Amino acid sequence: MVDERALAERLISYDTSRPEELAAAAAFVKGWLEAREIEVREHAHNGLPVLVADVGAEGDGCPTVLLHGHLDVVPGHEEQYEPRVEGDRLIGRGAYDMKGGLAAMMCAVKDCAAQDRVRVRLLCVPDEEAEDVDERSTDELVRAGMRADFAITGEPTDLHIGIEAKGVLAMRIEVRGRAAHGSTPWLGDSAVLKAFDVFRRIEAMDFARESSELFDRPSINLGRIEGGDVFNKVPDRCEMVVDVRYLPGQDPGAILAQIRALPDVKVTKTLMRAPAHVERTNPYVRALRDAAASATEGEALSVGRDGASDAISFLEAGIPAVEFGPTGGGHHGPEEWVSIASMRRYREALASFVRTLPEWLARERAGGQGGLTAIEGGLA
Repeated sequence: MVDERALAERLISYDTSRPEELAAAAAFVKGWLEAREIEVREHAHNGLPVLVADVGAEGDGCPTVLLHGHLDVVPGHEEQYEPRVEGDRLIGRGAYDMKGGLAAMMCAVKDCAAQDRVRVRLLCVPDEEAEDVDERSTDELVRAGMRADFAITGEPTDLHIGIEAKGVLAMRIEVRGRAAHGSTPWLGDSAVLKAFDVFRRIEAMDFARESSELFDRPSINLGRIEGGDVFNKVPDRCEMVVDVRYLPGQDPGAILAQIRALPDVKVTKTLMRAPAHVERTNPYVRALRDAAASATEGEALSVGRDGASDAISFLEAGIPAVEFGPTGGGHHGPEEWVSIASMRRYREALASFVRTLPEWLARERAGGQGGLTAIEGGLA
Protein backbone atom coordinates (compact mmCIF):
# COMPACT_ATOMS: atom_id res chain seq x y z
CA MET A 1 0.00 0.00 0.00
CA VAL A 2 1.24 3.47 -0.84
CA ASP A 3 2.58 5.26 2.25
CA GLU A 4 0.77 8.56 2.80
CA ARG A 5 3.44 9.62 5.31
CA ALA A 6 6.25 9.46 2.71
CA LEU A 7 4.05 11.32 0.26
CA ALA A 8 3.30 14.05 2.81
CA GLU A 9 6.99 14.42 3.59
CA ARG A 10 7.75 14.95 -0.08
CA LEU A 11 5.02 17.58 -0.41
CA ILE A 12 6.25 19.43 2.70
CA SER A 13 9.73 19.66 1.20
CA TYR A 14 8.46 22.11 -1.45
CA ASP A 15 8.28 25.76 -0.36
CA THR A 16 4.91 26.29 -1.98
CA SER A 17 4.61 29.84 -0.75
CA ARG A 18 6.67 30.61 -3.88
CA PRO A 19 5.29 30.26 -7.44
CA GLU A 20 8.23 28.27 -8.82
CA GLU A 21 8.02 25.74 -5.99
CA LEU A 22 4.25 25.52 -6.43
CA ALA A 23 4.80 24.57 -10.07
CA ALA A 24 7.36 21.95 -9.06
CA ALA A 25 5.07 20.46 -6.41
CA ALA A 26 2.15 20.34 -8.85
CA ALA A 27 4.37 18.56 -11.37
CA PHE A 28 5.22 16.00 -8.70
CA VAL A 29 1.54 15.44 -7.84
CA LYS A 30 0.67 15.08 -11.52
CA GLY A 31 3.51 12.63 -12.11
CA TRP A 32 2.61 10.60 -9.02
CA LEU A 33 -0.99 10.17 -10.16
CA GLU A 34 -0.07 9.44 -13.78
CA ALA A 35 2.42 6.79 -12.65
CA ARG A 36 -0.60 5.04 -11.14
CA GLU A 37 -2.55 5.25 -14.39
CA ILE A 38 -4.73 8.14 -13.24
CA GLU A 39 -5.26 10.71 -15.97
CA VAL A 40 -4.67 14.31 -14.88
CA ARG A 41 -5.97 17.46 -16.55
CA GLU A 42 -3.94 20.59 -15.92
CA HIS A 43 -5.31 24.13 -16.07
CA ALA A 44 -3.60 27.46 -15.48
CA HIS A 45 -5.00 30.16 -13.21
CA ASN A 46 -3.08 33.41 -12.82
CA GLY A 47 -0.03 31.53 -14.07
CA LEU A 48 -0.34 28.79 -11.43
CA PRO A 49 -1.17 25.09 -12.07
CA VAL A 50 -4.56 23.60 -11.17
CA LEU A 51 -4.91 19.79 -11.33
CA VAL A 52 -8.08 17.74 -11.88
CA ALA A 53 -8.25 13.93 -11.89
CA ASP A 54 -11.26 11.61 -12.09
CA VAL A 55 -11.44 7.92 -11.15
CA GLY A 56 -14.20 5.39 -10.66
CA ALA A 57 -17.61 5.46 -12.30
CA GLU A 58 -18.16 6.98 -15.71
CA GLY A 59 -21.28 8.28 -17.40
CA ASP A 60 -24.44 9.83 -16.02
CA GLY A 61 -26.50 8.63 -13.10
CA CYS A 62 -23.71 7.93 -10.62
CA PRO A 63 -22.92 10.18 -7.65
CA THR A 64 -19.84 12.40 -7.94
CA VAL A 65 -17.72 13.14 -4.88
CA LEU A 66 -15.14 15.91 -5.20
CA LEU A 67 -12.04 15.88 -2.99
CA HIS A 68 -10.60 19.38 -2.80
CA GLY A 69 -7.09 20.14 -1.62
CA HIS A 70 -4.59 22.95 -1.87
CA LEU A 71 -0.82 22.88 -2.35
CA ASP A 72 0.02 26.43 -1.31
CA VAL A 73 1.15 27.39 2.18
CA VAL A 74 1.79 30.60 4.07
CA PRO A 75 5.49 31.61 4.10
CA GLY A 76 7.75 29.87 6.59
CA HIS A 77 11.38 29.64 7.61
CA GLU A 78 13.78 27.52 5.56
CA GLU A 79 14.03 24.78 8.17
CA GLN A 80 10.25 24.30 8.16
CA TYR A 81 10.49 22.76 4.71
CA GLU A 82 12.65 19.96 6.08
CA PRO A 83 10.04 17.55 7.50
CA ARG A 84 10.87 15.71 10.70
CA VAL A 85 9.12 13.09 12.79
CA GLU A 86 8.68 13.12 16.56
CA GLY A 87 6.66 10.13 17.68
CA ASP A 88 3.33 10.28 15.85
CA ARG A 89 3.91 13.86 14.70
CA LEU A 90 5.06 14.78 11.21
CA ILE A 91 6.31 18.36 11.61
CA GLY A 92 6.79 20.94 8.86
CA ARG A 93 5.23 23.89 7.05
CA GLY A 94 1.88 22.82 5.64
CA ALA A 95 1.82 19.46 7.43
CA TYR A 96 -1.59 20.24 8.96
CA ASP A 97 -2.79 22.86 6.48
CA MET A 98 -2.98 20.83 4.38
CA LYS A 99 -0.27 18.68 2.81
CA GLY A 100 -0.92 15.79 5.18
CA GLY A 101 -4.57 15.81 4.17
CA LEU A 102 -3.70 16.21 0.48
CA ALA A 103 -1.30 13.25 0.61
CA ALA A 104 -4.02 11.08 2.16
CA MET A 105 -6.52 12.31 -0.44
CA MET A 106 -4.16 11.34 -3.25
CA CYS A 107 -3.83 7.86 -1.76
CA ALA A 108 -7.60 7.59 -1.31
CA VAL A 109 -8.11 8.48 -4.97
CA LYS A 110 -5.80 5.60 -5.88
CA ASP A 111 -7.72 3.33 -3.48
CA CYS A 112 -11.04 4.28 -5.13
CA ALA A 113 -9.89 3.92 -8.74
CA ALA A 114 -11.05 0.34 -9.16
CA GLN A 115 -14.65 0.81 -7.95
CA ASP A 116 -17.28 1.72 -10.56
CA ARG A 117 -20.28 3.06 -8.60
CA VAL A 118 -19.05 6.53 -7.57
CA ARG A 119 -17.08 9.07 -9.58
CA VAL A 120 -14.29 10.49 -7.41
CA ARG A 121 -12.73 13.75 -8.54
CA LEU A 122 -9.57 15.22 -7.06
CA LEU A 123 -9.17 18.99 -7.42
CA CYS A 124 -5.77 20.32 -6.36
CA VAL A 125 -5.50 24.14 -6.31
CA PRO A 126 -2.57 26.54 -5.79
CA ASP A 127 -4.22 29.61 -4.23
CA GLU A 128 -6.38 28.81 -1.19
CA GLU A 129 -4.01 30.75 1.08
CA ALA A 130 -3.71 33.72 -1.30
CA GLU A 131 -4.25 37.10 0.36
CA ASP A 132 -4.94 39.55 -2.48
CA VAL A 133 -6.79 37.37 -4.95
CA ASP A 134 -10.06 38.68 -6.38
CA GLU A 135 -10.99 35.32 -7.86
CA ARG A 136 -9.57 32.00 -6.74
CA SER A 137 -9.14 29.06 -9.08
CA THR A 138 -11.88 27.10 -7.31
CA ASP A 139 -14.34 29.94 -7.93
CA GLU A 140 -13.40 30.05 -11.60
CA LEU A 141 -13.76 26.30 -12.15
CA VAL A 142 -17.13 26.16 -10.39
CA ARG A 143 -18.31 29.16 -12.40
CA ALA A 144 -17.15 27.40 -15.57
CA GLY A 145 -19.35 24.42 -14.78
CA MET A 146 -17.43 22.03 -12.52
CA ARG A 147 -20.06 20.16 -10.55
CA ALA A 148 -20.37 17.37 -8.01
CA ASP A 149 -23.02 15.94 -5.72
CA PHE A 150 -20.83 16.50 -2.68
CA ALA A 151 -17.47 18.15 -1.99
CA ILE A 152 -14.97 17.53 0.79
CA THR A 153 -12.24 20.07 1.29
CA GLY A 154 -9.38 18.65 3.33
CA GLU A 155 -8.86 21.52 5.74
CA PRO A 156 -7.78 20.39 9.21
CA THR A 157 -10.69 19.33 11.43
CA ASP A 158 -9.15 16.62 13.65
CA LEU A 159 -11.27 13.99 11.86
CA HIS A 160 -14.52 15.77 12.71
CA ILE A 161 -16.84 17.18 10.06
CA GLY A 162 -16.87 20.93 9.55
CA ILE A 163 -20.41 21.92 8.62
CA GLU A 164 -19.85 25.64 9.24
CA ALA A 165 -16.99 28.09 8.75
CA LYS A 166 -16.79 31.75 9.61
CA GLY A 167 -16.97 34.38 6.91
CA VAL A 168 -14.09 36.69 6.04
CA LEU A 169 -14.10 40.47 6.13
CA ALA A 170 -10.50 41.61 5.61
CA MET A 171 -9.93 45.36 5.49
CA ARG A 172 -7.03 47.63 4.68
CA ILE A 173 -7.62 50.62 6.93
CA GLU A 174 -5.92 54.01 6.68
CA VAL A 175 -5.77 56.13 9.84
CA ARG A 176 -4.86 59.82 9.70
CA GLY A 177 -3.12 61.84 12.39
CA ARG A 178 -1.16 65.12 12.57
CA ALA A 179 2.59 65.43 12.00
CA ALA A 180 4.95 67.16 14.42
CA HIS A 181 8.62 67.08 15.36
CA GLY A 182 9.63 63.95 17.25
CA SER A 183 10.94 66.09 20.11
CA THR A 184 7.48 67.57 20.70
CA PRO A 185 5.04 64.69 20.20
CA TRP A 186 2.36 66.54 22.22
CA LEU A 187 2.03 68.96 19.30
CA GLY A 188 1.09 66.16 16.94
CA ASP A 189 -1.40 63.31 16.81
CA SER A 190 0.30 59.97 16.14
CA ALA A 191 -1.53 57.97 13.48
CA VAL A 192 0.18 54.79 14.72
CA LEU A 193 -1.19 55.19 18.23
CA LYS A 194 -4.59 56.10 16.82
CA ALA A 195 -4.53 52.93 14.69
CA PHE A 196 -4.13 50.78 17.79
CA ASP A 197 -7.06 52.66 19.34
CA VAL A 198 -9.15 52.01 16.23
CA PHE A 199 -8.35 48.30 16.46
CA ARG A 200 -9.40 48.19 20.10
CA ARG A 201 -12.65 49.93 19.21
CA ILE A 202 -13.34 47.29 16.55
CA GLU A 203 -12.72 44.58 19.14
CA ALA A 204 -15.23 46.27 21.47
CA MET A 205 -18.07 46.56 18.93
CA ASP A 206 -21.33 44.72 19.63
CA PHE A 207 -20.86 42.13 16.83
CA ALA A 208 -17.60 40.98 18.47
CA ARG A 209 -19.48 39.75 21.55
CA GLU A 210 -22.10 37.69 19.69
CA SER A 211 -22.08 33.88 19.54
CA SER A 212 -23.81 31.07 17.66
CA GLU A 213 -24.44 27.35 18.11
CA LEU A 214 -20.98 26.31 16.90
CA PHE A 215 -18.94 29.46 17.64
CA ASP A 216 -18.45 31.31 20.90
CA ARG A 217 -17.37 34.54 19.17
CA PRO A 218 -16.10 36.10 15.94
CA SER A 219 -12.32 36.32 15.39
CA ILE A 220 -10.60 39.70 14.99
CA ASN A 221 -6.90 39.90 14.13
CA LEU A 222 -4.54 42.81 13.47
CA GLY A 223 -2.50 41.19 10.72
CA ARG A 224 -0.27 44.07 9.62
CA ILE A 225 0.47 47.64 10.61
CA GLU A 226 2.74 50.18 8.89
CA GLY A 227 3.24 53.83 9.74
CA GLY A 228 5.79 56.57 9.94
CA ASP A 229 8.69 57.39 7.65
CA VAL A 230 11.46 58.84 9.87
CA PHE A 231 12.29 58.45 13.55
CA ASN A 232 12.12 62.15 14.42
CA LYS A 233 8.61 62.85 13.17
CA VAL A 234 5.21 62.11 14.64
CA PRO A 235 3.56 59.87 12.00
CA ASP A 236 0.53 61.43 10.33
CA ARG A 237 -0.51 58.31 8.43
CA CYS A 238 -0.78 54.65 9.35
CA GLU A 239 -2.16 51.67 7.44
CA MET A 240 -3.24 48.41 8.98
CA VAL A 241 -4.90 45.22 7.81
CA VAL A 242 -7.65 43.87 10.05
CA ASP A 243 -9.01 40.36 9.52
CA VAL A 244 -12.53 39.83 10.87
CA ARG A 245 -13.93 36.29 10.76
CA TYR A 246 -17.63 36.86 11.30
CA LEU A 247 -20.32 34.37 12.27
CA PRO A 248 -22.99 32.84 10.05
CA GLY A 249 -25.99 35.13 10.34
CA GLN A 250 -23.96 38.30 10.90
CA ASP A 251 -24.05 41.05 8.26
CA PRO A 252 -20.57 41.98 6.97
CA GLY A 253 -22.00 45.13 5.40
CA ALA A 254 -23.23 46.33 8.78
CA ILE A 255 -19.86 45.54 10.38
CA LEU A 256 -18.05 47.44 7.64
CA ALA A 257 -20.40 50.44 8.03
CA GLN A 258 -19.64 50.60 11.77
CA ILE A 259 -15.91 50.60 11.11
CA ARG A 260 -16.18 53.25 8.39
CA ALA A 261 -18.06 55.47 10.84
CA LEU A 262 -15.06 55.67 13.19
CA PRO A 263 -13.33 59.09 13.16
CA ASP A 264 -10.21 59.61 11.01
CA VAL A 265 -10.65 56.18 9.41
CA LYS A 266 -10.75 55.29 5.71
CA VAL A 267 -11.25 51.70 4.54
CA THR A 268 -9.24 51.53 1.32
CA LYS A 269 -9.73 47.87 0.36
CA THR A 270 -11.84 44.95 1.46
CA LEU A 271 -11.92 41.22 0.84
CA MET A 272 -15.13 39.38 1.67
CA ARG A 273 -15.94 35.69 1.74
CA ALA A 274 -19.28 34.39 2.94
CA PRO A 275 -19.61 31.90 5.83
CA ALA A 276 -20.01 28.23 4.99
CA HIS A 277 -22.98 26.19 6.18
CA VAL A 278 -24.41 22.81 5.26
CA GLU A 279 -27.18 20.97 7.06
CA ARG A 280 -25.92 18.18 9.31
CA THR A 281 -28.88 16.06 8.18
CA ASN A 282 -27.71 16.08 4.55
CA PRO A 283 -27.44 12.42 3.44
CA TYR A 284 -23.86 12.84 2.21
CA VAL A 285 -22.86 14.41 5.52
CA ARG A 286 -24.44 11.55 7.42
CA ALA A 287 -22.75 8.97 5.21
CA LEU A 288 -19.40 10.65 5.83
CA ARG A 289 -20.15 10.69 9.56
CA ASP A 290 -20.59 6.92 9.59
CA ALA A 291 -17.47 6.31 7.51
CA ALA A 292 -15.39 8.60 9.73
CA ALA A 293 -16.72 7.00 12.91
CA SER A 294 -15.90 3.55 11.55
CA ALA A 295 -12.34 4.52 10.58
CA THR A 296 -11.60 6.34 13.83
CA GLU A 297 -13.52 4.01 16.18
CA GLY A 298 -15.21 7.06 17.69
CA GLU A 299 -17.97 9.58 17.10
CA ALA A 300 -17.65 12.08 14.27
CA LEU A 301 -18.91 15.42 15.55
CA SER A 302 -20.16 18.42 13.66
CA VAL A 303 -17.89 21.39 14.23
CA GLY A 304 -17.45 24.97 13.13
CA ARG A 305 -14.09 26.12 11.80
CA ASP A 306 -12.75 29.55 12.67
CA GLY A 307 -10.82 29.63 9.39
CA ALA A 308 -12.53 30.16 6.05
CA SER A 309 -12.07 27.77 3.14
CA ASP A 310 -12.94 27.16 -0.48
CA ALA A 311 -15.96 25.09 0.61
CA ILE A 312 -18.01 28.26 0.16
CA SER A 313 -17.26 28.16 -3.59
CA PHE A 314 -19.18 24.90 -3.85
CA LEU A 315 -21.94 25.89 -1.45
CA GLU A 316 -22.71 29.07 -3.37
CA ALA A 317 -23.16 26.91 -6.48
CA GLY A 318 -25.63 24.65 -4.68
CA ILE A 319 -23.12 21.83 -4.04
CA PRO A 320 -23.16 20.53 -0.45
CA ALA A 321 -19.63 20.80 0.94
CA VAL A 322 -17.87 20.17 4.23
CA GLU A 323 -14.39 20.47 5.65
CA PHE A 324 -12.89 17.20 6.80
CA GLY A 325 -9.22 16.59 7.49
CA PRO A 326 -6.74 14.77 9.73
CA THR A 327 -5.59 15.52 13.26
CA GLY A 328 -2.77 17.93 14.07
CA GLY A 329 -2.06 21.42 15.29
CA GLY A 330 -0.08 24.62 14.99
CA HIS A 331 -1.03 25.49 11.43
CA HIS A 332 0.62 28.69 10.21
CA GLY A 333 2.90 28.41 13.26
CA PRO A 334 6.55 27.39 13.80
CA GLU A 335 5.82 23.81 14.95
CA GLU A 336 2.97 22.83 12.60
CA TRP A 337 2.31 19.09 12.72
CA VAL A 338 -0.03 16.37 11.53
CA SER A 339 -0.66 13.03 13.21
CA ILE A 340 0.78 10.21 11.10
CA ALA A 341 -1.80 7.74 12.40
CA SER A 342 -4.64 10.15 11.62
CA MET A 343 -3.51 10.47 7.99
CA ARG A 344 -4.04 6.71 7.62
CA ARG A 345 -7.43 6.90 9.35
CA TYR A 346 -8.40 9.86 7.17
CA ARG A 347 -7.48 7.96 4.03
CA GLU A 348 -9.49 4.95 5.22
CA ALA A 349 -12.49 7.14 6.06
CA LEU A 350 -12.53 8.66 2.57
CA ALA A 351 -12.29 5.27 0.89
CA SER A 352 -14.97 3.83 3.19
CA PHE A 353 -17.24 6.80 2.45
CA VAL A 354 -16.97 6.19 -1.30
CA ARG A 355 -17.39 2.42 -0.93
CA THR A 356 -20.54 2.63 1.22
CA LEU A 357 -22.13 5.72 -0.34
CA PRO A 358 -24.40 3.93 -2.87
CA GLU A 359 -26.01 1.83 -0.12
CA TRP A 360 -26.36 4.90 2.05
CA LEU A 361 -28.15 6.81 -0.69
CA ALA A 362 -30.40 3.82 -1.37
CA ARG A 363 -31.39 3.72 2.30
CA GLU A 364 -31.92 7.48 2.21
CA ARG A 365 -34.44 7.11 -0.59
CA ALA A 366 -36.29 4.69 1.66
CA GLY A 367 -36.23 7.16 4.58
CA GLY A 368 -33.16 8.46 6.47
CA GLN A 369 -32.46 9.07 10.11
CA GLY A 370 -30.21 10.96 12.47
CA GLY A 371 -27.82 13.84 12.20
CA LEU A 372 -24.55 14.91 13.72
CA THR A 373 -24.04 15.87 17.32
CA ALA A 374 -23.17 19.54 17.75
CA ILE A 375 -20.35 20.68 20.00
CA GLU A 376 -19.61 24.18 21.21
CA GLY A 377 -16.74 26.27 19.93
CA GLY A 378 -14.78 26.18 16.71
CA LEU A 379 -11.71 24.44 15.44
CA ALA A 380 -9.06 26.81 14.07
